[in-house]
Amino acid sequence: MKVYEAILTRRSIRCFKPTAVGRERLEKLLEAARWAPSAGNLQPWVFVVVTSEEVKANLAAGALGQRFVAEAPAVIAVVAAPLELSPYGRRGRELYCLQDTAAAVQNVLLAAHEMGLGTCWVGAFDDEAVARALGLKRGERPVALIPIGVPAEKGSSSRRPLEEVVRWIT
Repeated sequence: MKVYEAILTRRSIRCFKPTAVGRERLEKLLEAARWAPSAGNLQPWVFVVVTSEEVKANLAAGALGQRFVAEAPAVIAVVAAPLELSPYGRRGRELYCLQDTAAAVQNVLLAAHEMGLGTCWVGAFDDEAVARALGLKRGERPVALIPIGVPAEKGSSSRRPLEEVVRWIT
């Protein structure tokens, strides 16, 4: 699958088959995440892989009751771990680390789609509950949960027309 095709055909999946994803495939997704661009190449992220049923249930509870988070065979939590002394100051700690982790999330979503896996970018959650469930360190901030598995649905999506979302300055 070509990158542009993956971008146009990837969909959020919220229903998964009970098939395990396997460590090798998860490591391949983590490698894709690791190669995302980051400001100053600081790579201010930590990826927490969860397959424990108990922890997935805690994540789902923290994710405002989104049960599909617990039902996925695996969840990758993408965590911003900003440097206390970022060379970019406050902007680096508060913004760039979020942009960097967002790029890593997109890499995971596209790589999983190419591998025939379904994912969903989950950002609606209680930060403190998710941080507790993951045992995060002080200063680490959960940015996204990515439930991953073999899709049990097709998923659908629509987009606003290009003319509604683009402004040209010439």
